[in-house]
Amino acid sequence: MPEVLLADKADGVATLTLNRPSAMNALSRELRRELITAFRDVAADDSVGVVILAGSGRAFCAGLDLKELGGEGKQSSASEDAITAGGNIIGAMDACPKPIIGAINGFAITGGFELALACDLLIASREARFADTHARVGILPGWGLSQKLPRLIGIHRAKELSLTGNFLSAEQAEAWGLVNRVVEPDALLSTCRALAKDMLSCEPQTLRGYKKLIDEGFGMPFAQAIELERKASLEHAKKVKPADIAARRGDIQTRGRAQR
Repeated sequence: MPEVLLADKADGVATLTLNRPSAMNALSRELRRELITAFRDVAADDSVGVVILAGSGRAFCAGLDLKELGGEGKQSSASEDAITAGGNIIGAMDACPKPIIGAINGFAITGGFELALACDLLIASREARFADTHARVGILPGWGLSQKLPRLIGIHRAKELSLTGNFLSAEQAEAWGLVNRVVEPDALLSTCRALAKDMLSCEPQTLRGYKKLIDEGFGMPFAQAIELERKASLEHAKKVKPADIAARRGDIQTRGRAQR
């Protein structure tokens, strides 16, 4: 049997690939367990600085494996278990201190959409399509979509997607600010790896601290978030050596000249 999740670690980057292409990478019980384990592993692996999450075949992820759920005995308890397991996946991703780049190669539907929203940034292939079909299937989201999506694209656009179940193209997702950029399919992973390389060139502890600061502040009122930043900055400054900052500033100037 092929592995449902492929994991590759090279040059400081862990690439996790959902590998159930015949099922559009639907989240089976096995795949859910593997994802949780994989994110806990990369979080604890000092050799990994950035994570790329991708899907094999024509889909990023089609959400929960509804065929499997239908065969798991009593439907209500199966759905509750899936929501809990999904929450654990999102929790494992949220707890990962390393940046997570979502490589959205195709369909990202319902639970797959929520998996994408748990990434720190999204690069989409022109073939990517997003859809929130919770209302069409007859369930309510439990992994954060109803709260994250309005904050990312605005409440009216989020309601349009969630209350119709319509698909959103990669180009429209970029225009609405849902994805960082859209690239040709054959450039998807190389673009993600180039971004990962840029992140790896930053000071590692500061990179992780910055991700944590953004995430914690995002869920706060603005004034409270500003105070959070002030306190974090003062605490971090106690550990910084001026000579190290000066050396890194020189590297930044060299990098800027090279990128003209």
